[in-house]
Amino acid sequence: MTNLRIPQLSAPLRDKLAQLMVVRIGSNLPPVRTVEQDADRVAALLEQTPVGGLIVFNGQADATPRTLERLQQACAYGLWVGADIERGVGQQLRGLPLYPHAMAFDALQADAGQTVAEFARETAATARAHGLHASFSPVADVNVDPRNPIIATRAFGVHPTRVAELAAAYVKGCRQGGLLTAAKHFPGHGNTHEDSHHELPQDLADLATIERVNLPPFAACVAAGVDMLMTAHVAYPAIDASGLPATLSRRTLVDLLRTKMGFEGAVISDSLLMQGVRQAFATEGELAVAALNAGVDLLLDVADAPQTLRDLEHAVERGELSVERVDEAFERLVRMKEQAFQQPGDSTTPVARAEALASRVAATACRVVKNAHALLPLDAQRPLTCLLFRPYESHLDPPEQPLAAALRERFKDVIYVEATPSLADAELPRLQNLALEAGQLCIAIVVKPAAWHRFGLPQGWQQLISNVAAEREFALACLGTPEGLLPYDCSVQICAFSDVPYSQIALANLLAGVALPHSALASDAPTPDNYHPS
Repeated sequence: MTNLRIPQLSAPLRDKLAQLMVVRIGSNLPPVRTVEQDADRVAALLEQTPVGGLIVFNGQADATPRTLERLQQACAYGLWVGADIERGVGQQLRGLPLYPHAMAFDALQADAGQTVAEFARETAATARAHGLHASFSPVADVNVDPRNPIIATRAFGVHPTRVAELAAAYVKGCRQGGLLTAAKHFPGHGNTHEDSHHELPQDLADLATIERVNLPPFAACVAAGVDMLMTAHVAYPAIDASGLPATLSRRTLVDLLRTKMGFEGAVISDSLLMQGVRQAFATEGELAVAALNAGVDLLLDVADAPQTLRDLEHAVERGELSVERVDEAFERLVRMKEQAFQQPGDSTTPVARAEALASRVAATACRVVKNAHALLPLDAQRPLTCLLFRPYESHLDPPEQPLAAALRERFKDVIYVEATPSLADAELPRLQNLALEAGQLCIAIVVKPAAWHRFGLPQGWQQLISNVAAEREFALACLGTPEGLLPYDCSVQICAFSDVPYSQIALANLLAGVALPHSALASDAPTPDNYHPS
């Protein structure tokens, strides 16, 4: 690994401003491109604009470390490299294990804290071995509003004390492995029902509720030594009556976070591509100035770094952004780089251990919520029809989801159909008839959040499931939040809390009665009826 150079506190103002910016390499947004396909563009950018860091999307485990090393060698200052790896490094680097969503860890009950810490240590080792310095995790939001389209299964649960425990365990585990962390989305994105990727949500809770529900997980992360807090593009009138999102609110980032909560690490914005914060500004430069003045230290996902750098320089010249504020943010960045660059990455990648842990989490979390007439397990010697409803598609999707192969391995005869957004409404009656005429039937639904994608099922799909439920018994499985089960009165209800491949395999095992985990029928398992904050 290249000996990464840390900028000096006496660096030129232009370099200091550029170092505060983080740009993306690779993208899952149109036009989709891998890290490798994007490398030349980023290399050219670095020649003219010495940005401080990269956020990695759509990489490959066997190629991305070499790409990052090449970029590091060409830089005047070392780049700190982070990624959204809430579900492990495999979330951004294909070829590595993908863990279940955070809500699945909450479902582990007494073993959750220890398992989260183990997951974090494995994530840290894998990340460092692949050229990453930071995880933009944990999600420290409490999933208060079941309509929330962007948190849901990404949260460790609905109870503040539980989320605090598990988020802090993640921070501690990553610290043990030398990986920086960024708890998000301060001061809490869980009590909203809008997606900040598209619009500016509001959390209308009073201050006492925010202090009781939203803040404890962030306070726990601060106490655990979290390196960064990521801001929410959400307005909190009880904190700042101006209506500004937290990303642009000094009352939130300085008065509350710095003064009252005592946080001394770096404040990083959520992506500046998101409309929740971007829509009020004519230029990205104006947004960057406002964020820095509010108390943000690091600007994440800057789209046009050269122009934004020029705008920042002009803002300093005009007195709209003080040199003192720039120096304050820059000093925090330098301290963070000193910590990240002086900790060597693990020389090995514990893929086998990670696979075993991810599989264990998925199997233990997947559970039966309802089993009327003892229909489970299903009869592996009888035909099974499975309909899987997925409300959005990704360029990374395989021709069939792993559930199909898992069921075929366990049942004698399987009819498997996937419904995706490309399915015409005219096809729904055919699927309904298929479900009604099937012998054994499982309907699986994916209800999970994803940036710039639909959350929940279209009305026509919901009606189909309700129609089938009114006519016959079948197993309904939610590969996501347990709230997805609420609209339907079915004989059998199963919640896997995630749709990753390991969770789909766990569902197939549970349906067939293969290696059924002891906790699968536990009476204290989270269910749609009791899975709400108190």
